Amino acid sequence: MAYIAQRIGSRRGLATDQGATMKYRPYGNTGLEISEIVFGAGAVGGILIDADDETRRKAIRMALDAGINWIDTAASYGQGRSETALGWLLKEIPQDEQPYLSTKFSIDPELGDIPGQVERSMHESLKRLQRDSVDVFQLHNRVSEERGWFPGSVATVDAIGKDGVADGIQRLVEQGLTRFAGFTCTGESSALHKVIESERFNSAQVYYNLLNPSSGRAVPEGWSAYDFGNVIDKCAAHQVAVMNIRVLAAGVIATDVRHGRESPVAPGGDVPADEVRTKLIVEALGDSQGTRAQLAVRYGLSNPKVSGVLVGMAELDHLYQALGAEEMGPLSEDVLDAIHALVATDFGRLG
Repeated sequence: MAYIAQRIGSRRGLATDQGATMKYRPYGNTGLEISEIVFGAGAVGGILIDADDETRRKAIRMALDAGINWIDTAASYGQGRSETALGWLLKEIPQDEQPYLSTKFSIDPELGDIPGQVERSMHESLKRLQRDSVDVFQLHNRVSEERGWFPGSVATVDAIGKDGVADGIQRLVEQGLTRFAGFTCTGESSALHKVIESERFNSAQVYYNLLNPSSGRAVPEGWSAYDFGNVIDKCAAHQVAVMNIRVLAAGVIATDVRHGRESPVAPGGDVPADEVRTKLIVEALGDSQGTRAQLAVRYGLSNPKVSGVLVGMAELDHLYQALGAEEMGPLSEDVLDAIHALVATDFGRLG
């Protein structure tokens, strides 16, 4: 754990090429401070999975030089290729510049021995990452009241019950293999609220964006997307850190070009409906708030209860755009009012 002690606070206030300084927010009750932009090493952006080695190096170096102090990955991203790439990429980074690192795992509760599955996943990830520990180890499965409500979802009792996921991660904390426990806050809303209320997890990866802001505010009755029931407020009440995921809705907000990886993570998610919502927002705001991607990132940053906005990227320009959005800062109240007026009508019941 020595590398952690050496780097705490070391990634604060580094200047970007534009002369701006990255801003940081508290990460729940962990005592950590997280950069407002988080480097997403996932499959949707895919830069660490699909790009050549030199582009990967440039992406990591650019992120660190801009003050990004957190990278998030998962065992499933590229079937382990994201973790493997980070293993050698971060070996090239000096100890005092090392970012915080979180990764995710999935389980099959039908196989039993959930703590054993969690521990085996940890050791497999650490081997690929070439390190002795990670900062946050997170459940990747969706959570529901009963198993299988959503394909691959685990039951609430699997997550927080005796000999469940939370118990498994706690054992890893005691072994010094991770510092904190996290979970992916997608699945059945009632189950997600129970997991947060249990206070067994320090952090949550929350689905929240311009097209479906129900994790952070009330939505009208009959809302056509999934209603997450303002889990962000619930997280704040229980000091659970919020990492905002899918801020670009898998790229639907950012561009009209489809790459085939726009898999919705919200129950009942629908890409054509998201395209209609995006069209209405663009018609209302144009390019007055930056690019479409920057508008989306700034929306996430506009919620003070969000600790950091996770941005996946396929090319270096996507990182530039995210950094530009952070520099511009949260949206004004007038712009937020215009967005929320569309939300209040359920986007005119989709145009």
